[in-house]
Amino acid sequence: VQLVESGGGLVQPGGSLRLSCVASGFTFSSYSMSWYRQAPGKERERVAFITSNGGWKNFADSVKDRFTISRDNAKNTVYLQMNSLKPEDTAVYYCKTLFGPGYWGQGTQVTVSS
Repeated sequence: VQLVESGGGLVQPGGSLRLSCVASGFTFSSYSMSWYRQAPGKERERVAFITSNGGWKNFADSVKDRFTISRDNAKNTVYLQMNSLKPEDTAVYYCKTLFGPGYWGQGTQVTVSS
């Protein structure tokens, strides 16, 4: 199983980024996916969740109305669209599958700063 995140970077407050996570090694379309983040000195927190067919999504209160999650099962990819970014969104962002024991990607750094 492999999860590879991309799309992170440095962005100014109020800006947008789209993260991607490409999955392999399991039947992607059969499993829910999540995005988590971990800021320095803080615990990892889940920010978004999507069911296997994309029919139900859930967001942390801190990102609701600013972030959206989507998936393309034909491309084995889950996305996190982040709008109206704030400095407190600075973190390493990880995707996770619920397949098996749960697998994590290596993470992608998002830095929101002027």
